[in-house]
This record gives sequence, C-alpha cells and structure tokens, in this order.
Amino acid sequence: MFLLNFVMYMDRVNISVAAPAIMQEFAFTKIDLSLFQSAFFLGYALMQIPGGMMAEYFGHRRVVSAGVFWWSVLTALTAACSSVASFAAVRFLFGLGEGPVPPTLNAFVYRWFNKAEKAFAYSVGLGGAFIGPVLGPSMVGGLMLMLGWRWVFIIFGAGGLFLSAAWYYFAVSTPRDSKFTNSAEVEHIENGMAEVEEKKEIAPWGNFVKSSQFWALGIQYFAVDYIMFVFLAWLPLYLVEAQNFSLQKMGVAAAFPWAALCACVIGSGYVSDKLVGAGVPKHKARTLFGVAGLISCCVTLYLGAMATTPTMNVLWLTLSLGSLGLSFSASWGVCNDIGGRFSGSVSGWMNFWGNVGGVLAPIVTAWIATNYGWQMAILVTSAMAVIGVLAWFAVKPDIPLVIRKQ
Repeated sequence: MFLLNFVMYMDRVNISVAAPAIMQEFAFTKIDLSLFQSAFFLGYALMQIPGGMMAEYFGHRRVVSAGVFWWSVLTALTAACSSVASFAAVRFLFGLGEGPVPPTLNAFVYRWFNKAEKAFAYSVGLGGAFIGPVLGPSMVGGLMLMLGWRWVFIIFGAGGLFLSAAWYYFAVSTPRDSKFTNSAEVEHIENGMAEVEEKKEIAPWGNFVKSSQFWALGIQYFAVDYIMFVFLAWLPLYLVEAQNFSLQKMGVAAAFPWAALCACVIGSGYVSDKLVGAGVPKHKARTLFGVAGLISCCVTLYLGAMATTPTMNVLWLTLSLGSLGLSFSASWGVCNDIGGRFSGSVSGWMNFWGNVGGVLAPIVTAWIATNYGWQMAILVTSAMAVIGVLAWFAVKPDIPLVIRKQ
C-alpha cells in the first residue's frame, strides 16, 4: 500500500512540478493549468463510489491491479499532450484509473488486518502518498533538468505497470489464500472479525444516505482534501511566484510540508489505535484527532499567509500541512469503524466528497490568486478548515452505520 500510494501521488505531483516548464512551452496561463488539473480531480471523484462498490463485489486484487495499470498508461500518455484539451482529456482518464484505488485499499485493510491495527495500517499506506510529494519536487526537478518534462511521465508510467503486476501477485483475496501467511497469522488477523466469509454484496445505500453520520463524514473530508489539494496543485508554483524560490530551492522547500504530513499521518494512526485499544471511546479518539488537526491547520495556514519572510512562510506551511495528518488518519480509521464490511463503499463516499474539494481547489485558488494575490488565496484555504471542524462533531465514530437489507 505504501508503494502504491507513493507512485500514485508522485504521478499527481509531477504535473505541478512540471507546471512552469509546461506553461512556458505552450503559453498556458494559471487558469489553463487549473482546468486540466481539475479534470483529473473530476475523473478521480467520479470513480470513488463505484470504486468502493467494485471492491466489495470484485475484490481488491483485481480492482487495484486494473486501476494501477490504467492510470500508469495514462501517466505515460501525458508526455504526448500539447494543448489544454489534450491535457484535460488525458488527466481526466488518468483520474478515472486512480479513483477506485483508495476505497479499495480500505476494503483490503478491513480484510487483511486485525481490528486493533486498522487505522495504523491504513495510515502507513497513506504515508506513502505523502512521501511522494516529499521526494517528488526534487526528484522530478532533477529529471526535468536532465531529460525534459516528458520523460518524467514516461518513467513513472513504467514504474506503475510494475506495481500493478506485483499487487496482483502478492495481494490475494484473503489471508487464508496467501502462500505467505501461516495459520497463526490468519488467526490473529481474523480475531474479533464479525464475518470472514467472502460475499459479493452491494452496500445498503438507501440506509446510508439517510444517516447524518454519513453526510458529516463526507463534509469534513471535503474540507480536509480541499486544503491538501491546494498544496498539491499550487505549492511549487506558489513558492516560485510568491516567495521567489529557484526551481532547485523550491524542490527542497516544497518537501518539508509533505514530510511533516507523512510523519503525522503515520504517528497519529498508531496513537489513535493505541488509544482505542486502551479503552478510550472511538468517538473521543478519532474526533479529537480530526478536530485538533483542522484547528491547528487553520491557525498555522493563516500565519503562513501573513509571514514576512520565505523561511517563516515555509515553516508555517510545514506545520499547517503536517497538522492535517491528524485529520487524515482519523478520517480513514472512521471508515472502518462505522462501515465494517462495507468500508470500501463508505471510504468511496468520503473520498468522493474529498475530491469534490479537489475539483474546486485548483480553479478557485487560481482565480483568487490571479485576481487578489496569493496571500488572499491562502487565507481562503485556511477558512475551509472551519467547515471540517463543525462537521466532525456529527461523525460519531463509536456508532456503526445501520447495515441491514433494504
């Protein structure tokens, strides 16, 4: 999961790091760039709910392998683009391939990890996503200087094809089917699991959409992902334009916020599971992390916007994105807490709304930055955290969604 998420986010951040070169070669504006960035998020968002349902019906092995193969081919094809329309079309199709993977990975966590390890397990996998942007700016910047921006997409597309095959080989449907597990491991994984038999079921969506918990989970993640995608889409260009970093220095500076996010996601997932295992109610453990992360993110993002030196700006941005890791680990842990065997569908729902934020974040931020400056764009991003804080109090992680036949 760590490696898959690493490559998935490297493939996303590539377009942001390559943005200055692409804009210069094709005379694109920031608005042009935001259109094909948002095209990706649109395709990605559209596949979240179907992806979760496919995970529960077809299994994580086939869905993840097919998704990684698809997005890797489209990553390589990005090198052939030469217009806003072609970039938008390829990035939209690329998003369709990535979309099913995150909710399917959460279904994999439900089936392959002990109940006391699920949040930490998904947090480690998610940490791979956020280590991608840590290494991405400097790695992609170096490849661009040596080979040009097109080869960046070709190289990472080839790496994804290898991972698609590796997942299919190693990540079989259940621990019992794997030649790499023994009976003690299987017993540990399935201890306390409500049901272990494999069923092809569709989640009871009629019940889910009537639940305030279900909607609150999506709303809070809309705010979380909106903020994160502003960083993902615009941090490299922001550091170059607003803070006057060179391409090389930008690569280093842009890594700090993502390194902080990676460390915080993994650490908070571990601590959250330990708290739940020690008897702390899930409502307190998950909600505390979710709310604290968003409040801290809001405050430090504001301070980053008001900073008067590039060094202080990067420091506050690092603390801001790092804080968001508390909310990420809590969010994905809750999908298993309240979704149970339908955690794939619940994850897909949550990530769908998160990526509605991803669709809006590049365009809204580009429009604000173009018309009112980068400082105002960062301040508006900071205010999004308030929405997430309010929604968290209705998530109620200790109360499972009602799962019954419709």
